[in-house]
Amino acid sequence: MPNFPAFQARVDSAEGRLTLAGDCRAADLGALETALREWAGAGSRDVDLSAAGRLDIGPAWILKRAMADAPVAPMVSGALPAHFQYLDELLDGASVRTADIAPVPQEPAGLVRLGRAIEVRGQSWYEALTYGGQLITTAGSAWRSWRHVRIPSVVRHAYETGYQAVPVVAVIAFLISVISAYISAQQLRPYGGEIFTVDIVALGVLRELGVLLTAIMVAGRTGSAYAAELGVMKLNDEVDALESMGIDPYEVLVLPRVLGLIIALPLLTVVADFMGLFGGAMLTRYLIDLPWPQFFTRLDEAIAPTTFWAGLVKAPVFGLLIGLTGTLRGLQVRESSRELGRLTTVAVVQSIFLVIFADALFAILFLEIDF
Repeated sequence: MPNFPAFQARVDSAEGRLTLAGDCRAADLGALETALREWAGAGSRDVDLSAAGRLDIGPAWILKRAMADAPVAPMVSGALPAHFQYLDELLDGASVRTADIAPVPQEPAGLVRLGRAIEVRGQSWYEALTYGGQLITTAGSAWRSWRHVRIPSVVRHAYETGYQAVPVVAVIAFLISVISAYISAQQLRPYGGEIFTVDIVALGVLRELGVLLTAIMVAGRTGSAYAAELGVMKLNDEVDALESMGIDPYEVLVLPRVLGLIIALPLLTVVADFMGLFGGAMLTRYLIDLPWPQFFTRLDEAIAPTTFWAGLVKAPVFGLLIGLTGTLRGLQVRESSRELGRLTTVAVVQSIFLVIFADALFAILFLEIDF
């Protein structure tokens, strides 16, 4: 390592002179500050830098500030530190930027606010269209070459969104089924129709409740996770780093997550259907004393060949909507962590809304085609 001259700072109180000798590093800040305080008390008239060596930017900044705070501009002997020129340019630039700051505008008129809101909404739609086009392009490339699909990443996301969500989905489906069966049995009991509780539970769980509750749970659990993960990557410039390395972020970050969710949601729906029917069987067994063999016999009579598939075919569509919404909002994060929290909330709300809206469209479609 190089040997630097030892730093010394002396103050001549009678003449108000500060003399610096040697190189001043960050470790010498304490000695420099002590000498500057003594120099300020002595009148701050002269600075002798003839024997001074190199000053790091920290000591240079402290010395420059002390010289600027002196009552009268001190006389300087020797060359000024090299960092002084950089600090002058920095301070001049800050002054220019401060002068260019416009005053805070008044609250715009209603028409201006409307125009800005339309502009923001149009920008959001444009980003969504750009996102969709880029994802379609990436999916087309992956379809032509399986090495672009990144199977390990798809499997990992399917495991995280599917297998790890099984306990909560199973519990929710079981409890909702029990509640539905209990309310149905109470309403049918005055008419002697408790046996039709099986029909209500079977049709409700297999056609609607199983897949819908599963999709809502996944939207809150996985949709928010997708938005938060990609949002943090945007804030840390990790997405830009992938692009700078020539890697398509849609291929690495978006497509595996969407495919993993499309695979996982139908499997979770099957689990929810099973637990829903099990909950209905448990409640009818102990509430209306319906034996399990009779429950399954009635179940076989109540459901049609398409009942199970009517709920299952919705699952991949719901998974696609949740995956697209979560990843889109995550990639839209910019500037601050506050924006990350806002867009994560938007992702969850919009995912749930799209799932319910799509379910309504499916209900109309199934009614029209008698499915």
